[in-house]
Amino acid sequence: MEHTHDHSMEPENNSHQHQMPEGNHEHHAQHDHHMQQPNDHGMHDGMDHSAHGGHDHSAMINDFKKRFYIVLVLTLPIMLLSKMIQHWLGIQLSFPGDKYILFGLSTIVYFYGGWPFLKGLVEELKAKNPGMMTLIGFAITVAFVYSVATLFGLQGMDFFWELATLILIMLLGHWIEMSAVAGAGKELELLVKLMPAEAHLLENGNQRDVKTDSLLPGNVIVIKPGEKIAADGTIKEGSSYINEAMLTGESKPVEKKTGDKVIAGSINGHGALQVTVTHGSADSYLSQVIKLVNDAQQAKSGTQLLADKAARWLTILAIAAGLITFFVWWLTGSTISFAMERMVTVIVICCPHALGLAIPLVVARSTTIAAKHGLLIKNRTAFENARKIDTLVFDKTGTLTVGKFEVSKMESFMPDRSKEQILALAAAAEQQSEHPIATGIIAKAQELKLQIPAATDVQALAGKGIQARVGADTILISSPAYARENYKLPKVETDDTGTLSYVIINNQSAGYLILSDEIRPESATAVQQLKEEKITTVLLTGDNHKVADAVGKQVHIDRVIAEVLPHQKLDAIKQLQQEGRYVAMTGDGINDAPALAQADIGIAVGSGSDIAAETAGIVLVNSNPADIVSLVRFGKATYRKMIQNLVWATGYNLITMPLAAGILAPWGIILSPAVGAVLMTVSTVIVAINAKLLKL
Repeated sequence: MEHTHDHSMEPENNSHQHQMPEGNHEHHAQHDHHMQQPNDHGMHDGMDHSAHGGHDHSAMINDFKKRFYIVLVLTLPIMLLSKMIQHWLGIQLSFPGDKYILFGLSTIVYFYGGWPFLKGLVEELKAKNPGMMTLIGFAITVAFVYSVATLFGLQGMDFFWELATLILIMLLGHWIEMSAVAGAGKELELLVKLMPAEAHLLENGNQRDVKTDSLLPGNVIVIKPGEKIAADGTIKEGSSYINEAMLTGESKPVEKKTGDKVIAGSINGHGALQVTVTHGSADSYLSQVIKLVNDAQQAKSGTQLLADKAARWLTILAIAAGLITFFVWWLTGSTISFAMERMVTVIVICCPHALGLAIPLVVARSTTIAAKHGLLIKNRTAFENARKIDTLVFDKTGTLTVGKFEVSKMESFMPDRSKEQILALAAAAEQQSEHPIATGIIAKAQELKLQIPAATDVQALAGKGIQARVGADTILISSPAYARENYKLPKVETDDTGTLSYVIINNQSAGYLILSDEIRPESATAVQQLKEEKITTVLLTGDNHKVADAVGKQVHIDRVIAEVLPHQKLDAIKQLQQEGRYVAMTGDGINDAPALAQADIGIAVGSGSDIAAETAGIVLVNSNPADIVSLVRFGKATYRKMIQNLVWATGYNLITMPLAAGILAPWGIILSPAVGAVLMTVSTVIVAINAKLLKL
């Protein structure tokens, strides 16, 4: 790699091209019916796990619990007063006005116990979105109205007891189910709890405790050993090992010293730190993660839209099937009360509840698990499509390699100057430069505790390198091509992955430095695992062919495309797509933005706190290529769970609906509405438990 300081060959992550195409930000505006609407009736119709959603949720669970116990107490006398139950038990229990007591108790059960369902029915019809509440509300109303009519003269048996047991089971089912669903949103609340409530603010040498949300950029806070870091910031004083596992999934503590960035919510080790705050708590990395998780849970993916559509159809189907069941039994000579009971059972058992929750539960679980392991899903569809990836394009610097140039070899050609002196002079000339190679040279000089002399008259010479005066000497740090043309040079053995720079003092070749960008230890394993998933790997880099091929060989990558400028990366991705491939691209999100937006799935790596600005659908907090493997595998596992839940929810309805309609009645097998309600609840709880089994 020619080390010319006209920056034409910078490592990719330095060419900051801030174009951010609108990309695939599918934050669908139409918010998901199943996921929001904290209707007080039951189920949040799914979940609203916003940071403060927890309280509403537990209040709702308690409401169902209370209604359940009150209805339970009222159901016992209702059953004893019912003729059907007396007949079964072989007892006679009648007294003047008994039917009015039965009517009174049943009315309380219908209005008080059935209230969440009746209210839900009205709301769903208002929203022109009939669903579960519509079905339950309709079923209990039919049962109530019919029973009241029999009480006041209509021929037939009342089924107040069936109404009471149906409402009782529905309340119990909702209570159990909401508890199961609440578990799915727990992880997000744990993320919220990571933020400490108070921080130690340092002002004029004095410490005082303040609320974390009151911190402003520029404040200095003290973090004592073992405490949680209260805000994103940079270390002003002190050094320590910081545990960021809850935020990035990185298990080993990371060493941080003066000038390093720290993330709110991570845990300080044994050192005391003073930290200059960079973002207020609303803009902190953690808040961004929580917002992202919420957005992703509320954005709809294709699978979710499919489930919604299925649930809507199932509702219509349930009502139609109920009415058909009623007329078939009634017209074939059964009593009106038997026909009614069949209809109510069919409608209850067909509630599309399991179907409605099949996807949102998996979504909630997968998004939060992923966030805890440093995979931030911004676009649900991109995540669910991770299973289709057949080609993965890597950007080199910072993804497969560490992205930091280090001096791996240095030599002096002059007997009177040591290699350390050569390095010190090179560092002097490079002091003004921001170039990664310059940074590498200075870092090495500092590491060896060398005295770096002052340089004057520093100039970058296009195509040649960088020149400066140090004391009486003129120092030139030159690219190999320019040095070979103009100076006599001894032969230098280099490996292919290094970048060579010659040091010329007063027009005489004085020595050389080789800088290498170290390959990440995880890269080769990650590439190997992707091959096991039958995914072709491609290295796409702005670096020269020699370096790119050497890196490609070391990590066994399938294809190497080198010497491409940022805008040509876009064309390279298009080219792969034209070959009929489903392409995922990983890049650092800044100079790779156009290519990330063009890829079928854009994965931004190592962009830490800038997560909000990327065009990528998925952000990996650590730049660890092993995370890409996790992402692909987790995407597949999540999709499997969704499909399992959809298959279970639909299959369950296909089997139980004919049973409810009384297809086995001739053989004496008949489901009562209460049994229907039990089966419906069981199916939903199974869906919730299955979602809970999802693991990374």
